[in-house]
Amino acid sequence: MWMQSQLETLNKQITACHKCPRLVAWREEVARVKRRAYKDQEYWGKPVPGFGDPKARVLIVGLAPGAHGSNRTGRPFTGDASGGFMYPALYRAGFANQPSAESRDDGLLLKDLYIASVGRCAPPANKPSPQELNNCQPFLEKEIQILNPRVIVCLGRIAFERILRIYSVRNSSFKFAHGATYELITGHWLLCSYHPSQQNTLTGKLTVKMFDDIWVKAKELLLNEPEVIDKLNAASV
Repeated sequence: MWMQSQLETLNKQITACHKCPRLVAWREEVARVKRRAYKDQEYWGKPVPGFGDPKARVLIVGLAPGAHGSNRTGRPFTGDASGGFMYPALYRAGFANQPSAESRDDGLLLKDLYIASVGRCAPPANKPSPQELNNCQPFLEKEIQILNPRVIVCLGRIAFERILRIYSVRNSSFKFAHGATYELITGHWLLCSYHPSQQNTLTGKLTVKMFDDIWVKAKELLLNEPEVIDKLNAASV
């Protein structure tokens, strides 16, 4: 209950944030103009809070809300192609109770998993600035503090680099690569994956099997058995 209460308080703070004028103007313009396919829908048009199990041991860190996905629905990876690729994988792995994510009230529940992002507002061209990410970083730091996840899955290089920054990692051997696995001195595990954007999934850079393998690895890391860790490290070399 404590963690849930803390997350609810944090999510209210996230939703009320107006730190980045450029992003505020963009997210609200998108919500006002809308895409033709969603003309009859009311857009969220605010920063998108985290979502998932308050007792999660696995934390997904994405980039930022999509203009007509999360910025419309108000929930991470909901109502867009990235979520259409990700949630079926989470369902197959047992982290989600259903394979689809369309709206905040569609009945989707996550088990042992929480989803956050390094940016909370939809950015123009999907590119938040370094300062905008800096403004958002305290939110992610607080989520990590509350959840204390054992495994952090970084979707994309920007998420990976931001997590390294949060943990003050300066080890040059920590390089982003799909499937790469690293242990932090805190005992937490970082697991890298290509982002499930259409840019990656439609080109074959990220396949269904490659993404499924990430969640198999995440579950193996939760076991934290020495022989499992040795095997994962060897496979990442």
